[in-house]
Amino acid sequence: MHKMIPAALALVLAPTLTVTAFGIRAEETPVGAAPHWTYAGATGPEHWGELDTAFSTCASGVNQSPIDIRSTLDADLPPLRIRYEGRGTEILNNGHTIQVNVAPGSILTLEGTPFELKQFHFHAPSENTVDGESFAMEAQLVHADAEGHLAVMGVLYRLGKENQAMAEMLAYMPHEAGMKQALLSSIDPAGFLPRVGDYYRFNGSLTTPPCTEGVRWVVIKEPLAVSKGQVQAFQAAMHGANNRPVQEVNARPVLR
Repeated sequence: MHKMIPAALALVLAPTLTVTAFGIRAEETPVGAAPHWTYAGATGPEHWGELDTAFSTCASGVNQSPIDIRSTLDADLPPLRIRYEGRGTEILNNGHTIQVNVAPGSILTLEGTPFELKQFHFHAPSENTVDGESFAMEAQLVHADAEGHLAVMGVLYRLGKENQAMAEMLAYMPHEAGMKQALLSSIDPAGFLPRVGDYYRFNGSLTTPPCTEGVRWVVIKEPLAVSKGQVQAFQAAMHGANNRPVQEVNARPVLR
């Protein structure tokens, strides 16, 4: 279902919360640090809000991510302005995802505000879905502005041919939780982007504890391809799926 709104109403998507530096590095919580959380069982997503008071937003939040992108509003969204110059400097397996930390110099300008790319990481299967369709993987590129507000760009992957950028990342991927290593051959984050064009825009949260809200989300409409073997290699390192189920959209507008 699609509805038309004036472009000016896109401003309602500007979040009002400031996300701390802890939010930027939320994917880097040391393995074994309390409180422990997982993607299944008694410490899985449906219980995150019960594990610690710091995680209460995981249960009580009303703008949680990920979402199923289904009912959208047609809007005059400007083209994304992306200038990625910084390269990946290190790669780590924190037990929840494989994450590539990025040197300074890569900028996403969103709604007039520059956000610098800090890191990107992966989920398999995808966290965000479109019209109920789940994708084989999702890359999430995490940016922060000068005040610590976050903008996350999601890129979806369908099963298909082998992805060259993914192959380079998997070649360095640590297979044991808690391990990280410097990248001897720098990884270009731009290699994980499609021909950036149309996108969905909504407000949301971190998809991992503490599930902090006030995050600007962009999900690129055009999916990339990834091979079945690449997905299997990633999930083997994760010992299974690492996606949070979709959350209620509630009153949020989702622009397209």
